Amino acid sequence: MRVALFITCVNDTLYPRTGQATVALLRRLGVDVEFPAQQTCCGQMHYNTGYRRQAEPLVRGFAEAFAGYDAIVAPSGSCAAMVRDVHPRIAGRSMGRVPRDRVAEVVPKVYELSEFLVDVLRVTDVGAYFPHRVTYHPTCHSLRLLRVGDRPLRLLRAVRGLDLVELEGADECCGFGGAFAVKNPAVSAAMCSDKVRHAADTGAEVLCAADNSCLMHIGGTLERQRAGVRTLHLAEILASTQDDPHGSGWADGERSPA
Repeated sequence: MRVALFITCVNDTLYPRTGQATVALLRRLGVDVEFPAQQTCCGQMHYNTGYRRQAEPLVRGFAEAFAGYDAIVAPSGSCAAMVRDVHPRIAGRSMGRVPRDRVAEVVPKVYELSEFLVDVLRVTDVGAYFPHRVTYHPTCHSLRLLRVGDRPLRLLRAVRGLDLVELEGADECCGFGGAFAVKNPAVSAAMCSDKVRHAADTGAEVLCAADNSCLMHIGGTLERQRAGVRTLHLAEILASTQDDPHGSGWADGERSPA
């Protein structure tokens, strides 16, 4: 099986450790994951702010970059949902500017990380060890568009040493919503304050999610409110092992520099 990593813009620019963790995790499970260097943005930012025409070259580029792979894994429910839900619609309306056949071939092969682990590899116990109290925030795109359901929770429950606690109002938006947080900052901040309050009430050390965009928003509020909870991507927890209980060393088994 030829498997490609779709890293996404946010991870590539701000959270490269998530990509490293995803690769280390997949390699540990016997998957020889590749990284197509020509990949760029999926076009979500453009499309969601009304620039559909400007998103077309990115849709075409995605189909070209990931052609020929059996599976494309993204550590982001948001970007995976953009590709699966919106790319076919953009291709259908592009009047030939985006090759529909290429998009139609690639789109069904795109998986959010937990989907790939549970549905394709058929594993929930990935050999992880993370001795901390953790709560999980299901992001809007993974919950409502991808409908990943309890896949991330099943993976977390199988992590050795992890104490998983339920988050009140888990299915409520954190308030980020990409451009929503920019256009409606007061509402966005209020929504995130509710999320942070619920997270603090759990007594968890870590709040995890499958989208770093949401974790960036929540993490900033947690830090400003000094809530005592840190954020981690799901991939970072699943990449942790007993030899590396803090999930800090992934590349070829070596510990990352401090």
